[in-house]
Amino acid sequence: MPRNEETVTTKLQRIAEKARNEPNCQFTSLFHLMTVEMLWGCFDALRNHAASGIDGVTKQQYENNLLENLQQLVGKLHRMAYIPQPVQRVYIPKPGTDKLRPLGIPALEDKLVQAGLVKILQAIYEQDFIDDSYGFRPGKSCHDALRALSQTVENRPINHIVEADIKGFFDTVDQEQLMTFLAHRIADKRVLRYIKRFLKAGIVEDGQFKASETGTPQGGVISPLLANLYLHYSLDLWMTRKFAKSCGGVARMIRYADDFVVCFQQEADAKRFRNELEARLALFELTLAPEKTQCIEFGPLAVKRARRVAKRRRPLIFWGLPITVHGRETENAFG
Repeated sequence: MPRNEETVTTKLQRIAEKARNEPNCQFTSLFHLMTVEMLWGCFDALRNHAASGIDGVTKQQYENNLLENLQQLVGKLHRMAYIPQPVQRVYIPKPGTDKLRPLGIPALEDKLVQAGLVKILQAIYEQDFIDDSYGFRPGKSCHDALRALSQTVENRPINHIVEADIKGFFDTVDQEQLMTFLAHRIADKRVLRYIKRFLKAGIVEDGQFKASETGTPQGGVISPLLANLYLHYSLDLWMTRKFAKSCGGVARMIRYADDFVVCFQQEADAKRFRNELEARLALFELTLAPEKTQCIEFGPLAVKRARRVAKRRRPLIFWGLPITVHGRETENAFG
Protein backbone atom coordinates (compact mmCIF):
# COMPACT_ATOMS: atom_id res chain seq x y z
CA MET A 1 0.00 0.00 0.00
CA PRO A 2 1.38 3.45 -0.86
CA ARG A 3 2.38 5.74 1.96
CA ASN A 4 0.73 9.03 2.98
CA GLU A 5 -2.52 7.39 4.19
CA GLU A 6 -2.00 9.30 7.45
CA THR A 7 -1.65 12.50 5.45
CA VAL A 8 -5.04 11.94 3.83
CA THR A 9 -6.59 11.29 7.24
CA THR A 10 -4.97 14.39 8.68
CA LYS A 11 -6.26 16.51 5.81
CA LEU A 12 -9.78 15.20 6.30
CA GLN A 13 -9.55 16.01 10.01
CA ARG A 14 -8.42 19.52 9.16
CA ILE A 15 -11.37 19.96 6.81
CA ALA A 16 -13.74 18.70 9.50
CA GLU A 17 -12.31 21.15 12.02
CA LYS A 18 -12.70 24.05 9.58
CA ALA A 19 -16.28 23.00 8.79
CA ARG A 20 -17.08 22.82 12.50
CA ASN A 21 -15.56 26.21 13.28
CA GLU A 22 -16.83 28.01 10.17
CA PRO A 23 -20.43 26.91 9.44
CA ASN A 24 -20.72 29.31 6.51
CA CYS A 25 -17.45 28.32 4.85
CA GLN A 26 -17.56 27.16 1.23
CA PHE A 27 -14.82 24.67 0.40
CA THR A 28 -13.12 25.46 -2.90
CA SER A 29 -10.29 22.90 -2.89
CA LEU A 30 -11.28 19.32 -2.09
CA PHE A 31 -10.79 17.16 -5.15
CA HIS A 32 -7.01 16.98 -4.71
CA LEU A 33 -7.77 14.50 -1.92
CA MET A 34 -8.86 11.94 -4.53
CA THR A 35 -5.49 10.21 -4.58
CA VAL A 36 -4.23 6.65 -4.97
CA GLU A 37 -3.86 6.50 -1.19
CA MET A 38 -7.47 7.58 -0.65
CA LEU A 39 -8.88 5.12 -3.19
CA TRP A 40 -6.65 2.29 -1.94
CA GLY A 41 -8.34 2.60 1.44
CA CYS A 42 -11.74 2.62 -0.27
CA PHE A 43 -10.78 -0.54 -2.16
CA ASP A 44 -9.77 -2.32 1.05
CA ALA A 45 -13.18 -1.51 2.52
CA LEU A 46 -15.08 -3.19 -0.35
CA ARG A 47 -16.73 -6.51 0.42
CA ASN A 48 -14.71 -9.36 -1.07
CA HIS A 49 -17.59 -11.15 -2.74
CA ALA A 50 -19.88 -8.26 -3.64
CA ALA A 51 -21.77 -8.63 -6.92
CA SER A 52 -20.14 -6.99 -9.93
CA GLY A 53 -21.83 -4.17 -11.82
CA ILE A 54 -22.39 -3.64 -15.51
CA ASP A 55 -18.65 -3.91 -16.22
CA GLY A 56 -18.47 -7.43 -14.75
CA VAL A 57 -15.27 -6.58 -12.85
CA THR A 58 -14.86 -8.25 -9.44
CA LYS A 59 -12.72 -7.10 -6.54
CA GLN A 60 -10.37 -10.03 -7.05
CA GLN A 61 -9.84 -9.17 -10.72
CA TYR A 62 -9.19 -5.50 -10.01
CA GLU A 63 -6.75 -6.40 -7.25
CA ASN A 64 -4.51 -8.36 -9.65
CA ASN A 65 -3.08 -5.06 -10.90
CA LEU A 66 -4.29 -2.78 -8.14
CA LEU A 67 -1.65 -0.05 -8.06
CA GLU A 68 -1.68 0.50 -11.82
CA ASN A 69 -5.48 0.39 -11.94
CA LEU A 70 -5.75 3.02 -9.22
CA GLN A 71 -3.11 5.22 -10.82
CA GLN A 72 -4.99 5.14 -14.12
CA LEU A 73 -8.28 5.85 -12.33
CA VAL A 74 -6.83 8.85 -10.49
CA GLY A 75 -5.37 10.15 -13.74
CA LYS A 76 -8.76 10.01 -15.45
CA LEU A 77 -10.45 11.63 -12.47
CA HIS A 78 -8.15 14.63 -12.43
CA ARG A 79 -8.39 15.07 -16.20
CA MET A 80 -12.18 15.08 -15.75
CA ALA A 81 -12.19 12.13 -18.18
CA TYR A 82 -13.89 9.67 -15.83
CA ILE A 83 -17.50 8.85 -16.78
CA PRO A 84 -19.56 6.79 -14.30
CA GLN A 85 -21.29 3.75 -15.78
CA PRO A 86 -25.00 3.02 -15.46
CA VAL A 87 -26.09 1.07 -12.41
CA GLN A 88 -27.06 -2.56 -12.97
CA ARG A 89 -30.54 -3.14 -11.56
CA VAL A 90 -31.54 -6.58 -10.34
CA TYR A 91 -34.37 -7.82 -8.16
CA ILE A 92 -34.02 -9.80 -4.94
CA PRO A 93 -36.62 -11.36 -2.60
CA LYS A 94 -38.11 -9.00 -0.03
CA PRO A 95 -37.82 -10.63 3.42
CA GLY A 96 -41.12 -11.81 4.86
CA THR A 97 -43.05 -11.41 1.62
CA ASP A 98 -43.35 -12.98 -1.81
CA LYS A 99 -42.43 -9.68 -3.44
CA LEU A 100 -39.17 -8.58 -5.01
CA ARG A 101 -37.31 -5.37 -4.33
CA PRO A 102 -34.95 -3.58 -6.73
CA LEU A 103 -31.23 -3.53 -6.01
CA GLY A 104 -28.74 -1.28 -7.76
CA ILE A 105 -25.19 -2.55 -8.35
CA PRO A 106 -22.63 0.08 -9.43
CA ALA A 107 -19.48 -0.79 -11.36
CA LEU A 108 -16.42 -1.39 -9.18
CA GLU A 109 -14.58 1.84 -10.00
CA ASP A 110 -17.79 3.79 -9.46
CA LYS A 111 -17.94 2.30 -5.97
CA LEU A 112 -14.38 3.48 -5.31
CA VAL A 113 -14.95 7.01 -6.56
CA GLN A 114 -18.20 7.36 -4.64
CA ALA A 115 -16.54 6.07 -1.47
CA GLY A 116 -13.78 8.66 -1.85
CA LEU A 117 -16.31 11.45 -2.33
CA VAL A 118 -18.20 10.22 0.73
CA LYS A 119 -15.09 10.54 2.88
CA ILE A 120 -14.61 14.13 1.75
CA LEU A 121 -18.25 15.15 2.10
CA GLN A 122 -18.62 13.37 5.42
CA ALA A 123 -15.78 15.40 6.90
CA ILE A 124 -17.83 18.52 6.22
CA TYR A 125 -21.44 17.50 6.70
CA GLU A 126 -20.96 15.50 9.88
CA GLN A 127 -20.30 18.89 11.45
CA ASP A 128 -23.57 20.29 10.06
CA PHE A 129 -26.12 17.50 10.50
CA ILE A 130 -28.37 17.71 13.55
CA ASP A 131 -27.74 15.29 16.42
CA ASP A 132 -31.18 13.72 16.00
CA SER A 133 -30.45 12.48 12.47
CA TYR A 134 -29.46 8.83 12.91
CA GLY A 135 -29.66 7.02 9.58
CA PHE A 136 -26.50 5.97 7.71
CA ARG A 137 -24.14 8.05 9.82
CA PRO A 138 -20.81 7.04 11.39
CA GLY A 139 -21.23 5.89 14.98
CA LYS A 140 -25.05 6.08 14.86
CA SER A 141 -27.63 3.36 14.48
CA CYS A 142 -31.31 2.52 14.65
CA HIS A 143 -30.81 1.54 18.30
CA ASP A 144 -29.42 5.01 19.04
CA ALA A 145 -32.53 6.59 17.50
CA LEU A 146 -34.74 4.29 19.56
CA ARG A 147 -32.79 5.14 22.72
CA ALA A 148 -33.23 8.87 22.09
CA LEU A 149 -36.95 8.36 21.56
CA SER A 150 -37.30 6.28 24.73
CA GLN A 151 -35.46 8.91 26.77
CA THR A 152 -37.67 11.65 25.34
CA VAL A 153 -40.96 9.98 26.22
CA GLU A 154 -39.59 8.94 29.60
CA ASN A 155 -38.16 12.28 30.70
CA ARG A 156 -40.30 14.87 28.91
CA PRO A 157 -44.07 15.56 29.07
CA ILE A 158 -44.92 13.94 25.73
CA ASN A 159 -48.62 13.47 24.97
CA HIS A 160 -48.70 13.27 21.18
CA ILE A 161 -46.45 11.70 18.56
CA VAL A 162 -46.45 12.17 14.80
CA GLU A 163 -44.95 9.24 12.90
CA ALA A 164 -44.11 9.94 9.26
CA ASP A 165 -42.50 8.24 6.29
CA ILE A 166 -41.64 9.81 2.92
CA LYS A 167 -43.02 7.97 -0.10
CA GLY A 168 -40.37 6.59 -2.46
CA PHE A 169 -37.84 9.06 -1.09
CA PHE A 170 -34.62 7.83 -2.71
CA ASP A 171 -36.31 7.72 -6.13
CA THR A 172 -37.95 11.15 -5.92
CA VAL A 173 -35.17 13.44 -4.67
CA ASP A 174 -35.07 16.52 -6.90
CA GLN A 175 -31.56 16.49 -8.32
CA GLU A 176 -31.42 20.21 -9.11
CA GLN A 177 -32.40 21.16 -5.57
CA LEU A 178 -29.87 18.64 -4.26
CA MET A 179 -27.11 20.33 -6.27
CA THR A 180 -28.24 23.69 -4.90
CA PHE A 181 -27.97 22.35 -1.35
CA LEU A 182 -24.49 21.00 -2.05
CA ALA A 183 -23.38 24.40 -3.30
CA HIS A 184 -24.01 25.93 0.12
CA ARG A 185 -20.84 24.22 1.33
CA ILE A 186 -19.07 22.84 -1.74
CA ALA A 187 -17.54 25.27 -4.23
CA ASP A 188 -15.08 22.81 -5.76
CA LYS A 189 -16.50 22.46 -9.26
CA ARG A 190 -14.88 19.07 -9.83
CA VAL A 191 -16.62 17.57 -6.81
CA LEU A 192 -19.95 19.01 -7.93
CA ARG A 193 -19.51 17.84 -11.53
CA TYR A 194 -18.73 14.27 -10.51
CA ILE A 195 -21.69 14.10 -8.16
CA LYS A 196 -23.93 15.31 -10.98
CA ARG A 197 -22.43 12.68 -13.30
CA PHE A 198 -23.33 9.97 -10.80
CA LEU A 199 -26.86 11.35 -10.49
CA LYS A 200 -27.28 11.23 -14.27
CA ALA A 201 -25.49 7.91 -14.88
CA GLY A 202 -28.74 6.02 -15.40
CA ILE A 203 -29.82 2.42 -14.87
CA VAL A 204 -29.61 -0.74 -16.97
CA GLU A 205 -32.37 -3.31 -16.44
CA ASP A 206 -32.76 -6.39 -18.65
CA GLY A 207 -30.29 -4.87 -21.06
CA GLN A 208 -32.29 -1.65 -21.45
CA PHE A 209 -30.93 1.76 -20.43
CA LYS A 210 -33.14 4.05 -18.37
CA ALA A 211 -32.30 7.67 -17.63
CA SER A 212 -32.13 8.80 -13.99
CA GLU A 213 -33.70 12.26 -13.96
CA THR A 214 -34.72 12.12 -10.29
CA GLY A 215 -33.46 10.36 -7.19
CA THR A 216 -30.04 9.39 -5.87
CA PRO A 217 -27.72 6.75 -7.42
CA GLN A 218 -29.28 3.33 -6.81
CA GLY A 219 -27.09 1.11 -4.68
CA GLY A 220 -24.39 3.77 -4.51
CA VAL A 221 -22.48 4.31 -1.28
CA ILE A 222 -22.94 8.05 -1.82
CA SER A 223 -26.75 7.84 -1.83
CA PRO A 224 -27.30 7.73 1.96
CA LEU A 225 -25.13 10.80 2.49
CA LEU A 226 -26.89 12.72 -0.30
CA ALA A 227 -30.24 11.64 1.19
CA ASN A 228 -29.27 12.99 4.61
CA LEU A 229 -28.08 16.19 3.00
CA TYR A 230 -31.39 16.64 1.16
CA LEU A 231 -33.44 16.06 4.31
CA HIS A 232 -31.09 18.24 6.37
CA TYR A 233 -32.04 21.27 4.30
CA SER A 234 -35.63 20.37 3.44
CA LEU A 235 -36.78 19.01 6.82
CA ASP A 236 -34.30 19.06 9.70
CA LEU A 237 -33.42 22.76 9.68
CA TRP A 238 -37.06 23.75 9.19
CA MET A 239 -38.13 21.63 12.15
CA THR A 240 -35.34 22.59 14.56
CA ARG A 241 -34.85 26.26 13.67
CA LYS A 242 -38.39 27.30 12.85
CA PHE A 243 -41.24 24.98 13.71
CA ALA A 244 -40.02 23.75 17.12
CA LYS A 245 -39.42 27.33 18.24
CA SER A 246 -43.04 28.21 17.43
CA CYS A 247 -44.45 25.45 19.64
CA GLY A 248 -46.09 26.12 22.98
CA GLY A 249 -44.57 23.03 24.57
CA VAL A 250 -41.90 20.38 24.05
CA ALA A 251 -41.21 19.40 20.43
CA ARG A 252 -38.46 17.02 19.29
CA MET A 253 -37.92 15.24 15.98
CA ILE A 254 -35.89 12.01 15.75
CA ARG A 255 -35.13 10.95 12.18
CA TYR A 256 -33.78 7.70 10.80
CA ALA A 257 -33.25 8.13 7.04
CA ASP A 258 -36.65 9.01 5.50
CA ASP A 259 -38.60 7.70 8.50
CA PHE A 260 -39.05 10.10 11.40
CA VAL A 261 -40.92 10.52 14.66
CA VAL A 262 -41.82 13.87 16.24
CA CYS A 263 -42.75 14.10 19.91
CA PHE A 264 -45.03 16.88 21.17
CA GLN A 265 -46.31 18.02 24.51
CA GLN A 266 -49.32 19.83 23.12
CA GLU A 267 -51.96 18.42 20.80
CA ALA A 268 -52.29 21.70 18.89
CA ASP A 269 -48.60 21.63 17.97
CA ALA A 270 -48.83 18.02 16.79
CA LYS A 271 -51.84 18.73 14.58
CA ARG A 272 -50.28 21.89 13.18
CA PHE A 273 -47.08 20.02 12.38
CA ARG A 274 -48.97 17.28 10.58
CA ASN A 275 -50.81 19.87 8.51
CA GLU A 276 -47.76 22.00 7.67
CA LEU A 277 -45.48 19.03 7.00
CA GLU A 278 -47.07 18.12 3.68
CA ALA A 279 -46.76 21.67 2.38
CA ARG A 280 -43.13 21.85 3.49
CA LEU A 281 -42.19 18.59 1.79
CA ALA A 282 -44.06 19.54 -1.38
CA LEU A 283 -41.61 22.43 -1.85
CA PHE A 284 -38.95 19.77 -2.43
CA GLU A 285 -41.02 17.38 -4.57
CA LEU A 286 -41.58 15.01 -1.64
CA THR A 287 -44.81 13.42 -0.40
CA LEU A 288 -45.78 11.42 2.66
CA ALA A 289 -46.65 7.73 2.55
CA PRO A 290 -50.21 7.90 3.98
CA GLU A 291 -50.25 4.30 5.19
CA LYS A 292 -47.11 4.95 7.26
CA THR A 293 -48.00 8.40 8.58
CA GLN A 294 -50.16 8.93 11.65
CA CYS A 295 -50.80 11.10 14.69
CA ILE A 296 -50.73 9.12 17.92
CA GLU A 297 -52.23 10.12 21.24
CA PHE A 298 -49.68 9.00 23.77
CA GLY A 299 -48.98 8.82 27.49
CA PRO A 300 -50.81 7.89 30.70
CA LEU A 301 -53.87 10.03 29.98
CA ALA A 302 -54.33 8.46 26.56
CA VAL A 303 -54.12 4.96 28.01
CA LYS A 304 -56.61 5.82 30.78
CA ARG A 305 -59.05 7.17 28.21
CA ALA A 306 -58.61 4.08 26.07
CA ARG A 307 -59.33 1.82 29.03
CA ARG A 308 -62.39 3.85 29.92
CA VAL A 309 -63.96 3.38 26.49
CA ALA A 310 -62.46 -0.10 25.93
CA LYS A 311 -60.27 0.91 23.00
CA ARG A 312 -57.71 -1.54 21.70
CA ARG A 313 -54.11 -0.96 22.87
CA ARG A 314 -50.80 -2.26 21.61
CA PRO A 315 -47.09 -1.61 22.22
CA LEU A 316 -45.68 1.51 20.62
CA ILE A 317 -43.23 0.32 17.94
CA PHE A 318 -40.85 2.38 15.80
CA TRP A 319 -38.12 1.16 13.46
CA GLY A 320 -39.30 -2.38 14.19
CA LEU A 321 -38.67 -2.20 17.94
CA PRO A 322 -40.92 -1.38 20.94
CA ILE A 323 -40.41 1.80 22.96
CA THR A 324 -39.84 1.18 26.65
CA VAL A 325 -40.17 3.42 29.70
CA HIS A 326 -38.74 2.19 33.01
CA GLY A 327 -38.18 -1.20 31.40
CA ARG A 328 -41.80 -1.61 30.29
CA GLU A 329 -43.24 -1.37 26.80
CA THR A 330 -45.25 1.79 26.25
CA GLU A 331 -48.85 1.50 25.12
CA ASN A 332 -50.61 3.27 22.30
CA ALA A 333 -54.37 3.51 22.03
CA PHE A 334 -56.25 3.02 18.76
CA GLY A 335 -59.93 3.72 18.30
